[in-house]
Amino acid sequence: MKSIFIALSAAVIAVGVVSMKKPDYVKHVMSVFSSVGEAEQTLLLPRAAEQQVAQSSDKKPAPVFQEIKRPAQPAVDIVVTAAMDKKVDESALRYFASRGDTARLQAEISRLKALYPEWTPPKDPLAIPQNDDKQLESMWDLYAQGRYTEVRKAIADRQAAELAWKPPADLIDRLTVAEARTRLINASDLKQYEAVVRIGSETPSLLTCSEVDVLWRVAEAFYRTDKAQRAIDAYTYILNNCQNSAERLATVQKAAAILPAKDVETLLTKEKTAADGAREFDAIRDDLARRFVAEANADGKLVVSPEYLSRVERFAETGGLASDALLLGWYHLPRDHMEEAEKWFRRARDKEDSAAASQGLALVLIDRGMPLDAEDVMYRWRDTSEEAKSVYLAATANLLALDPPVSIEAEILKRIAAETIKSRDAATAQQFGWYARALNQPQTAIQWFKTALGWKLDDEPSAYGLAVTYLQLEDAKGLAEIQHLWAGRSERIARVGEVEEPEEKKTELQVPAVEETVRRQVRAPARTIVVSEEPRETEIVVERTRPRKTASTGRGCKTTVNPQTLAPEAALTRGWCLMDLNRPMEAAAAFEVGLLGSSAKTREDAAYGQSLAYLRAGLASKAAVSAVKAPQNRKRAYELQSAILADKAVAAFDAGRARETILVLDQLKQIGPERTDLLSLRGYAYLKLKRYADARRVFEALAAVGNRDGQRGLGILYRIFNDKN
Repeated sequence: MKSIFIALSAAVIAVGVVSMKKPDYVKHVMSVFSSVGEAEQTLLLPRAAEQQVAQSSDKKPAPVFQEIKRPAQPAVDIVVTAAMDKKVDESALRYFASRGDTARLQAEISRLKALYPEWTPPKDPLAIPQNDDKQLESMWDLYAQGRYTEVRKAIADRQAAELAWKPPADLIDRLTVAEARTRLINASDLKQYEAVVRIGSETPSLLTCSEVDVLWRVAEAFYRTDKAQRAIDAYTYILNNCQNSAERLATVQKAAAILPAKDVETLLTKEKTAADGAREFDAIRDDLARRFVAEANADGKLVVSPEYLSRVERFAETGGLASDALLLGWYHLPRDHMEEAEKWFRRARDKEDSAAASQGLALVLIDRGMPLDAEDVMYRWRDTSEEAKSVYLAATANLLALDPPVSIEAEILKRIAAETIKSRDAATAQQFGWYARALNQPQTAIQWFKTALGWKLDDEPSAYGLAVTYLQLEDAKGLAEIQHLWAGRSERIARVGEVEEPEEKKTELQVPAVEETVRRQVRAPARTIVVSEEPRETEIVVERTRPRKTASTGRGCKTTVNPQTLAPEAALTRGWCLMDLNRPMEAAAAFEVGLLGSSAKTREDAAYGQSLAYLRAGLASKAAVSAVKAPQNRKRAYELQSAILADKAVAAFDAGRARETILVLDQLKQIGPERTDLLSLRGYAYLKLKRYADARRVFEALAAVGNRDGQRGLGILYRIFNDKN
């Protein structure tokens, strides 16, 4: 058998046997690794040796696993071998051969060949002269049984009794290696991975193909100590040098259990092909395909190669396991392959209806705008896990939020209501409120909005729903109370009940109109339920009434949702919806997520929308920053720049900074004609600066076209000068 040796690093050799003369095989290996960098050695050296390598160069390449080639030797018999090298103790060979222990015999041959490169194993180990030393034979028996402590004791006892007796070096070497193997395995079992690497570095003779289990453990230890490339090197070494088919197959399986799919695929290139074309790792390729797909399910950025994806599809179509169909469903779902996802989730449910299959199918149905079907699919599984509960409540909230509302059977409404109260789900309670309003049941709506606020005190959409319902019922006291509670926190709640000004009295300084955006429904994100004090229990009755057809009112974004849980395109859609509801700060947060979109169009629209949102909130500086987060077309760029400068001018004037107002208006005038409303602002800024001549010129120009601001400005100038006279 070809002699094989593995080197972890130069430190494997540098440690050696402390305070002892280095044996020949150590010198030989050190010469092989003479070019290995010493900086990496410090990872494996004991602390006592750290200072000796502190000044070593770190520019040389790190040590790698490699085979030490042995010069070819002619076959010789045992007599010639003994004559060539009397230092080789072959007694262990005869001992293992006499007991038929071929595994230990082969391990001993590998060890001796690593120790003595020029040594050739005998043709017949049984021909080695038998040892007449019965005490030594007893020691070998204890060694073969793994009773290493007793071997040490027997050696010590004999040395005490026979001062001149020395144990064979081979026995001591083998005992030392066996004890190191035991320590390494124990450390591995206890997940003490640094110790595994250290012991392996101190005992390089363990790192051979005859000790493949040790190699596996060292490879895992490298990976667990953040040395993934070293782990890959170890597995690669085995596949390059070790010939046992079962061990090679197990090597790939063990590597696949910890390494990423791309690294496992690299190892698969090392497989051998038989004469009949069969590949040696075909037996595990099916399991690897499943594993690769499962890994991609946990990371939506990973893409499984068509070879492995088609394997799993074949299992799912021809096999009887629902788990294969589930793997495919969860692979396609996060990649928005909804048709494929639905196909595999339905197939999984046909084979075995389960919570996982139902959850996946429900999410697909929610995405397709079919929350009623999703509720039906998930109802029986709603209590199996927190994830199942979240999916069920997402289905109920989306069902009640449909616009226009759909007719829901009384029994379904009752079970949704019961589950909402049981789970204290504010999102579904809020949607119950809007649904009741759509059915013209304001008292029921008030109860649901109050319930939602009892569970989630900061649920602004529920507070707003309560306010508009109080207004509908002409409950001035209730409206005043909710407006007082939300004073300074919600502009739209504060404005509920205000009489809209006539069109001609509205200011001409308006935020540019939002472009029409195609809105599509997206999958409901996982929602967090905030539990607060339980509201008083009341009987909630929802009449079975045919809903009225109503125009779209933007109810689809009244539910409080963390935009970070949405895809960029979904967040962009939600941002425009929130702008329609005059919730600019929430819209700005949604547009921020939209800026992460992969397409340039999505990022452009998100930057544009965020600028408009900040402008509506009166935050011109933030609007200016948002405007440059993505390139805009010429029309939008002009529109945003004009709106931002106009907003800054108004803000400066309101803050009493008239001079700054004039400067900003001059900037605005350079990019386009001055609007009438801003010309009026300029006139009043001149008044504050007592630049009466400039103010008169502006107000006269406005008055000439019938503008009332110009006429009022002239009246103010008239009073100023009359008072002076």
